[in-house]
Amino acid sequence: MGASATMSTTSLSVAAGREVSCTVVVRNAGGIVDHFTIDVIGPPGPWATVTPDTVNLLPEETTEVTVTFAPPRTADVRAGTFPFGVRVFSQEDPEGSVMSEGELVVDPFAELTAEVVPPKAEGATVGTFEVAVDNRGNEPALVRVEAADREGELDFELRPVELTLDAGTTAYVRLRAKPARRFLRGQPVRHPFQVTVTPVTGPPVITDGTYVQRQVLPKWLLPLLAALLVFLLALVALWFTVLRPAVRSAASDAAAKQAEEVRTVAQAARQDAGAAMQQADQAKTGSDRALRNVGVDPAAPPANDPAVPVRVPTAAPPPPTTPIDHRIAADAPIDQDARRFRNFDFVVPAGKTLLVTDMILQNPRADVGTMRVLRRTPDGTISMFEFGLGNFRDLDHHWVQPLVFAPGEAVVLAVSCQNPPEKGNCTPAISLSGRFEG
Repeated sequence: MGASATMSTTSLSVAAGREVSCTVVVRNAGGIVDHFTIDVIGPPGPWATVTPDTVNLLPEETTEVTVTFAPPRTADVRAGTFPFGVRVFSQEDPEGSVMSEGELVVDPFAELTAEVVPPKAEGATVGTFEVAVDNRGNEPALVRVEAADREGELDFELRPVELTLDAGTTAYVRLRAKPARRFLRGQPVRHPFQVTVTPVTGPPVITDGTYVQRQVLPKWLLPLLAALLVFLLALVALWFTVLRPAVRSAASDAAAKQAEEVRTVAQAARQDAGAAMQQADQAKTGSDRALRNVGVDPAAPPANDPAVPVRVPTAAPPPPTTPIDHRIAADAPIDQDARRFRNFDFVVPAGKTLLVTDMILQNPRADVGTMRVLRRTPDGTISMFEFGLGNFRDLDHHWVQPLVFAPGEAVVLAVSCQNPPEKGNCTPAISLSGRFEG
């Protein structure tokens, strides 16, 4: 036998971001001087260091080495129990190498952040925001989102109110702020408010936003109305001073000419009517003579025809509709080739027609690269939008006439990610709102 290894403890517990250590007694069980290499295998291996990691021992000689575990405080290191092994490798007798096993418990920690995007929005009747909630802890988190303003002058609509975030993920909550009272004219009014994200365990997270309420009437409306009034007054004056006399004279001449033409047409119509009456009498006489020749009395009353029912077409009922809110999230790896894109799509189900009225483009992490919105049909792919990711955080598109996607067509989010390595993958997204028909 080449070596033996004895751990001071086989079960350790550590909080993410801290360290825990144990000792391992290594003994040369062979008959010659041997060189031993000590390392840690298993999931905790990347967080472990062995001091010293190599030793030289005489026969039956022992020494202690220290194994230190330091899991980082990140969402990538999940809470839980991880088995590991301390391996002692003998250079002189590889078959006599040994391994001592244990387990490391990583304690859970909670870390939430929240941000209102954009931090300030303006509008006369409503302000549209998004609340970006990040779970930077190492276990799932169930949270509730609420919004309130200090003066109580805003009504808030949140969707969804409760959500569950996996470790290391981000979720978005749509927020609409509506003022309780509106005003036609006046200076803009600022309404600061707070959004509170409360987890099941741990302290709540509070973030601020501002809704700037504008007047309902556009600023350009009153000057435009004044200019239109001046223009109408000028037209009235022009009518009574210049146009009306000329129109009267032209109208009199046109009326006299038209009356003469009407008299000529009337005389011709009377002549044509006399000739038509004469031809009708001749036709009736010939018709009566023909009926008598075949034994039919033209003076006999005609037989009544049976009534024919009339079918009244009925209008087809309108197709059923279903509201839809869908988010297409991307997770595109870094690619130095800016011409190569990674696609993430949403396919319209069979038998359904998608009508899109709102489309919100999101880039909350300020990723670097290019983002395309494509329309994929059976005949090919059509590019709808293209944006540089570094140029925006949040873009809203709204349509009065909805964008229509037939069954089987797809809305495609294509991303080419050029983030620096320390920033990681690009995670832009698209939020679709509208309805399904069918």
